[in-house]
Amino acid sequence: MWKNLCDKTLAEVRSHSSCWAAVNPARPAGVREQTTRERWQQIHNLLDKGVGLLECARRLNLSLNTVKRYARTREPEALRRAPRYRPTLVDPYRDHLRERRAAEPAVPVLQLFREIKQLGYTGSLNLLYRYITQGRAEGDRPVITPRRLARLLLTRPDRLREADTTLLQELAVTCPELAELARLVRTFAELLTPAAGNDAKLAAWITDARAANLPHLHGFANGLELDREAVNAGITLPHHNGRTEGVNTRTKRIMRQMHGRAGFDLLRHRILLQ
Repeated sequence: MWKNLCDKTLAEVRSHSSCWAAVNPARPAGVREQTTRERWQQIHNLLDKGVGLLECARRLNLSLNTVKRYARTREPEALRRAPRYRPTLVDPYRDHLRERRAAEPAVPVLQLFREIKQLGYTGSLNLLYRYITQGRAEGDRPVITPRRLARLLLTRPDRLREADTTLLQELAVTCPELAELARLVRTFAELLTPAAGNDAKLAAWITDARAANLPHLHGFANGLELDREAVNAGITLPHHNGRTEGVNTRTKRIMRQMHGRAGFDLLRHRILLQ
């Protein structure tokens, strides 16, 4: 259940990247983003004319899953992905670069290179030039990636660093859906500790999740309902059949390895030796 929730959380974070990424302005629209906008427009133009999903995929030479993903998206900005920046040697000198560029917008990059070189910078001029042209000197921190943001949402609040907690609060202000997602994730995590009455709390959680504007989480809630009895047992009883399921999985793996190669005697011997 937790693994499925992690996957749905990452999907929700990606679908709302257009709003939470505004905390750290991303790079100007590039070729990839322009292509995404054009593809979204093409697909929705065909859908507005009554063309089916399969026919859209055939006309645009796209996979059916790609067409479905674009069709579910209400606006092209929701498909935008925040750029991922890796740590560089320029990061410790970001404050100096920002102050100098604010005081003198036309300051040459070569002059900035000489200044931070005296401060201990050991990188190249080309690295500094790319750093500035990407707009990273103006940001307080690199743009957070969807995967890292999802990891922060799925981490217990008492185990987060102070900087990460502050970042989550800033992102929640820019994206109300993200704040709602964080609340639902924390509430569901509490149910994973088996206790009496968790089944009733789960029913309330499912109702709450379906009322939120989080489509991916709706699918997770529907999946819980499909196997509700097993889910209720897992969150209320201290016992589980995990060990039994592990033995079954291991037995099936051995059978697949030996299929068509050996008989029952060897299969029995291998299982007994596990």
